[in-house]
Amino acid sequence: MKTIFVIDDSDTCLSKVEEVLESQYSVMTLPSASKMFTMLEKIVPDLILLDISMPEMDGYTALRLLKNNPKTSNIPVIFLTGQVDALVEARSFDLGVVDFIVKPFSALVLLNRVKMHVDIDGVIRERTEHLEQKNKQMESLYDNIVSILADVVESRDHSTGGHIERTTIQTKILIDAMIERNVYSEEINSWNSDLVASSARLHDIGKISIPDSILNKPEKLNDEEFEIMKSHVTAGEQIIDKIMSKTKEETFWNKAKIFASYHHERWDGKGYPRGLEGLDIPLLGRILAVVDVYDALISERVYKKAYDHYKAVEIIKSEAGKQFDPKIVEVFCEIHERFMKVSVEW
Repeated sequence: MKTIFVIDDSDTCLSKVEEVLESQYSVMTLPSASKMFTMLEKIVPDLILLDISMPEMDGYTALRLLKNNPKTSNIPVIFLTGQVDALVEARSFDLGVVDFIVKPFSALVLLNRVKMHVDIDGVIRERTEHLEQKNKQMESLYDNIVSILADVVESRDHSTGGHIERTTIQTKILIDAMIERNVYSEEINSWNSDLVASSARLHDIGKISIPDSILNKPEKLNDEEFEIMKSHVTAGEQIIDKIMSKTKEETFWNKAKIFASYHHERWDGKGYPRGLEGLDIPLLGRILAVVDVYDALISERVYKKAYDHYKAVEIIKSEAGKQFDPKIVEVFCEIHERFMKVSVEW
């Protein structure tokens, strides 16, 4: 049975509403808004009938508080009032009221209005829950597809085991730390850090196009081979562009493309493929540049031994203002032990 809260300082009004609705709903009558908020700590109703004119706290103030609380913001509220004019309507709808019942009211009007909004709210909630469930299923499927793509890339590159998952986790760590410290907050505060970090998994997707003889060469690449290796950046852009042309989901793939395109650019302009400098490099590229190099430093390669964590931190710190954005390096140096924890546990 649906629950209705009725808040009015008139005992007569409360009694009449309860008499009309009690056969179909669980009705709780309350003489003031303050008592309503006390009751809301225990019960969340399906609908609230709220008087506008009350001595302690009027309906407008109560409605504003309801809408500002995530726990109660979606409860439909109908105003009980002695008179409705254009000013009252405008103010009320602006605050989020769904309807008015003018006093004195007939039993039929009260019952029909309540039934209509309870039914509408029920349908909306049911459809919202269904959509949320479908979205979760799609997100799970989407995440699995991206994981498979990332695994395909990593399975071809025998020297980078675990690189993609480590850098994904560490990218989120660094972004969250930047948010905590208000670094580049104008841009970064609008991001969904989970989605952004997940898109970083595809930063090396272009390596699919690199021949095995170069990708897994058991010694350092010569200049000609290195030029071919560098082409994985533009190849990654092209692959993601093809994916984007066949999907309506733009945010994830736009972020993935930025990661793929710019994580080898350098703050001093000596990176590739575009040779961008400083703030001309998109922020995502500047973030991943630090994360990617840290993981490369602490990982063993056929042509080099792994550096220990603290040596890797020293190298990254020394490259602030040269290879890396100095503000991002400063944040990294403050939270580098979080990176070490990921590397040790992997």
